[in-house]
Formats: sequence, C-alpha cells, structure tokens
Amino acid sequence: MEPCLQVCETFSSIQGESTFAGCPCFFIRLTGCNLRCSYCDTTYAFTGGEPKTIPQLVEDFCASGLTLVEVTGGEPLIQGGTPALLKALQDARPGAVVLVETNGSQDISVIPSGIIAIMDIKCPASGVGRTSGVGRTSGAGDAFDWQNLERLRPQDEVKFVISDRADFDWAVRIVNEHNIASKCHAVLFSPVLGRVEPAALAEWLLAARVPARLNLQLHKLMRMR
Repeated sequence: MEPCLQVCETFSSIQGESTFAGCPCFFIRLTGCNLRCSYCDTTYAFTGGEPKTIPQLVEDFCASGLTLVEVTGGEPLIQGGTPALLKALQDARPGAVVLVETNGSQDISVIPSGIIAIMDIKCPASGVGRTSGVGRTSGAGDAFDWQNLERLRPQDEVKFVISDRADFDWAVRIVNEHNIASKCHAVLFSPVLGRVEPAALAEWLLAARVPARLNLQLHKLMRMR
C-alpha cells in the first residue's frame, strides 16, 4: 500500500516570502508541528487534515499548471514521508522548483539534493525558548538543531521572524557569529505584522549593515492565503 502523509490543505497562491516572493506557487501544507510560536498564523494546521499519497499530491501539483511548489506546515519534516514527496515533486515536471519551509528543529540533511530549504531560526519573542525551559535571551533554545547551520546548501535560505528590537539585535548577533550569509543563498528578516513596522525594520537593517534582506509577507499585505 502506498504510504500516506497527513495533509492540512493544498492551494495555489502568490508566494509571500523568501526570494521567490511574488511568484505564483502551489502549496502543500502538511499537518502537525512540534513548536508553538507566539505569532503563529497557522494553528489550524496543528491537527486534523486528511491522508494523501505521494502520487495524489504530485497529481494535484501537476494539475495546478505551476512550476513552483512549496511543502510547508506545521513542520513538514516531522513526517517521515516528506523527503520522498519532495523528490517526487522535483521529478514531476521539467523545470520544477521545490521549496520546503522548516523551523530548523529537524535534521535538514534528509532534504534531497536540489530542493531549496527555507529554514527559520526562532528569535526570543517566538516563545519557543521558554517552552523548552530556556530564558528569553536564548532565542531558539533547545528547539533549534544548530548543526543545521553546517548542513545548509548554497541554494538554501535562512529566515528570522522579528517581533521587536531585542529580536533584531539577537538575530544580527547570530548571523554574524555563525557567518550564516556565507553558507546559503539569502538571509531574510521578516517583521511580525502588527508588532514591528516594516519601515522600522528597514531602518534597523540599514544601520546595522547586517548581510540580510527585508522580507515582507506579501500574502498578508494582500490578505491572501
């Protein structure tokens, strides 16, 4: 019997984040997440959904007519079938570009060659550090697999979601201490809607001279999925 993944939803929309922002994209949102971030906007993906086989999901992608697809969550890498799904999507269409968005808590070395990982590093205000018994100043705390910084490939991207100035200063320190910009294609700083004004984050970036780019969530600005 063909193995199944638990799927929250599939849909076509404009890619809102990463260096692919603005591009039409087919999304496969898998069910389940091992973290509980304070600003999470997809809590409905924690549970529920329906089982789908990899061939069914590949067929859905091909039927969309798009060549950009993202597997997201939740946290997609907590499902064992995700690497096989990523590879099947990559092979499904000539020129297909496959993204996977991960919170960095799982080993990203399981991601097949040629797939682009968008890896989040949780800042202190995410609350993730506190849930693992680590104080605010520690940021991702025990949740993040720091070995993933050495597993990054040249095509991958790293994202920091910024809730306040303390988050920004913490993220700058992490980027510089670990020389992250040299290990991946892009470092992204995203403001939490309603907590940090994009213009303020832009000014902080300009002043800090950190090797990162402003990454607005276009789908939220346009009130799309």
